[in-house]
Amino acid sequence: MSRTIDYGNLMHTAMRGLIRTVLSDVAANGLPGQHHFFITFDTLHPDVELADWLSDRYPGEMTVVMQHWYDNLEVGEDGFSVTLNFGDHPEPLYIPYDAIVTFVDPSVEFGLRFETQSHEGDDEDGEAFAEELDEAPMSELLEEESNPQRDAEVVSLDSFRK
Repeated sequence: MSRTIDYGNLMHTAMRGLIRTVLSDVAANGLPGQHHFFITFDTLHPDVELADWLSDRYPGEMTVVMQHWYDNLEVGEDGFSVTLNFGDHPEPLYIPYDAIVTFVDPSVEFGLRFETQSHEGDDEDGEAFAEELDEAPMSELLEEESNPQRDAEVVSLDSFRK
């Protein structure tokens, strides 16, 4: 058995830690300036928690916006919970970091995209997978968020400003 350095998973862990650090700061101090986040996540991830009507409406991926109205942001080691308002219906969500597909802060042109690619024989248990992180060009991430090629849609929370 040969041992190799798994750079893909090391980057995965580091970038999930970056998201955790950013969200921890926001939980403690609020969003500074014009910062806001588009967070796309896999609604089929086994540890995601969201209302049945949301999982029915977004049966694969969902993009949420943390900007003007969010509540109860709690950041944990494996994921975060937050309450967001969907058409005057506050809904709690729990999103594990491993479920995040993209994390974008357009105010500073920062974005991360996490991709899963299959490789034969990567895991002794027969699970052939590897996580890779791609820091995509901001224009590409913003274009995807404003023109998603999936059933999910970006939900603007501007109308719920306090």
